[in-house]
Amino acid sequence: MANQFDLVVIGTGTAAMVAAMRVRAAGWSVAVIDHRPFGGTCALRGCDPKKMLVGGASAVDHVRRMSGNGVAGDVHIAWPELIAFKRTFTDPVPEKHEHRYKEKGIHSYHGHARFVGQNSLTVGGESLEARHVLIAAGAEPIKLHIPGEEYFATNEDFLAMERLPQRIVLVGGGYIASEFSHIAARAGAQVTILQRGERMLTHFDPDLVGWLMDKFAEIGVDVRLRTTVEAIEKNGAGFVVHTSSEGGGAIFEADLVVHAAGRAPSLDGLDLEVGGIATENGRLKLNEHLQSVSNPAVYAAGDAAQKGPPLTPVSSHDAKMVAANLLEGNRHTPDYRGVPSVAFTIPPIAAVGLSEDEARQQGLKFQTKSQKASDWFTARQAAEKTYGFKVIVEDDTGRILGAHLVGPHADEVINLFALAIRHDLTADNLKTTMFAYPTGASDIGYML
Repeated sequence: MANQFDLVVIGTGTAAMVAAMRVRAAGWSVAVIDHRPFGGTCALRGCDPKKMLVGGASAVDHVRRMSGNGVAGDVHIAWPELIAFKRTFTDPVPEKHEHRYKEKGIHSYHGHARFVGQNSLTVGGESLEARHVLIAAGAEPIKLHIPGEEYFATNEDFLAMERLPQRIVLVGGGYIASEFSHIAARAGAQVTILQRGERMLTHFDPDLVGWLMDKFAEIGVDVRLRTTVEAIEKNGAGFVVHTSSEGGGAIFEADLVVHAAGRAPSLDGLDLEVGGIATENGRLKLNEHLQSVSNPAVYAAGDAAQKGPPLTPVSSHDAKMVAANLLEGNRHTPDYRGVPSVAFTIPPIAAVGLSEDEARQQGLKFQTKSQKASDWFTARQAAEKTYGFKVIVEDDTGRILGAHLVGPHADEVINLFALAIRHDLTADNLKTTMFAYPTGASDIGYML
C-alpha cells in the first residue's frame, strides 16, 4: 500500500523547509524527499558557504588595502583551513535538518522522486500518495551542449576543494563567475573569466559594473568578453578550453574549469508528463498562485518555480505563499517588489527596484543621481577606490524607484533602499532619517 500524505515536498532547501513546517503546524501530514543531503543549495552548496569563503578573502583584501596606512605584515589565505572553517557550518546542516523534520513529525525520504500519477510518486521503491505536491527541487547548471562538457566543475565542486588549483577558468559572467573569481584571485590563483556576452553582471547597472571591472583588473582577473567556449579537452592533469570570438579562436589552459553559465530548474527525472504537469522551455507552467496550470494538486516554489529572482529570500516568500494557498485556498500571490540582489564581489555590488531603462519602459518620469564617490569618507576610510551609486526617484511622488550601489557596505545599505521601495517611502523620508554616523547608511542622504 502507498503511504498517504496531505503534502509531499520534493526538495529540502529553504522553500521546502518553510512550506513543510507551516503546513505541518496546521495539522497536515507531510513528507519531504531529497536525493541529496538535506539542506538545499543555499545552506550547503551556495550562498552560505560562499559567504564564508568571501569572509576570508575580504579579510585578506582589507589588510592589503591598509598596507602603508597603519597595517603592516604579509597575509595570505590558507585554503585548506578556510575550507575547514566553512565545513564547521555546512557539515552539521543535513543532520540538523533531518532532526528538525523528525521532531515536527515530518516523514523523510532519501532518493529520487518520480511521478507515477497526478497524486502519486515513488521514491526508493516506496509509493507515496498525496493530496498535494510541492516541487521545491532547486536549480542546477544548464547544459551547454559542447564537447568535453563532462569536465566542468560545478559551484559545489569549487566550494569543496581541498586544494586551490593554480589556474582556474570560469565560464560565464554572472554571480558565480564574479564571486568565485574574487575569492580565488585573492587566494593566489590565476583566474580567467570567459563570458559570451557584452559585459559581466548583466543584472546590475552597467555604469556601476564598469566601475567594478577596474577591481577585476586590479586583482589580476583576466576577463574575456564576447568569447564563446566551444569545447573542453582533457590534457594530462589539466584541461584545454577552446574558444571563439570576433578576433578568432583561442585556447586557455587550466587546472580547473568551472561552470558559471547559468542555472535552470532541477526537473529532470521527475517524470512530470506522467504527473500531468505542464512545462514550457524547461520551466513549469504555473498560475499566479504558484500552482501548476495542468495539475491543480501541484505547486512549486523557489528556483524550481522561477517566478521571482533566483534568491533565497524569494524561495522563502514563495513557500509562505504556497503554504497559505494550500491552507486557505488560492487567495495569495507572491509580491516581488523591492527584492534586493547582491553579488558578493569584493567590494560588493547591489541593486533593488528598477533600472533606468525599466523606468523609461514603464513611462515613468524620474530623476537620477549618480556618482563615483571614491573621495567620500566611506571609501577613504576603507582605502577602497571602488565606491559609487545610482539612485532613481520619481518626479511627482518622490518615491524611490531604484537604487544601485557598489563599494563598502553596499550589501547592507541596499536593504534600506529595499525597505523604502517595498513600503513606498520617499526620498524625503530617507533624507530626514537620522542614521548612525559614520556608517555606510549615513551616506544615503547624499545619494538623493
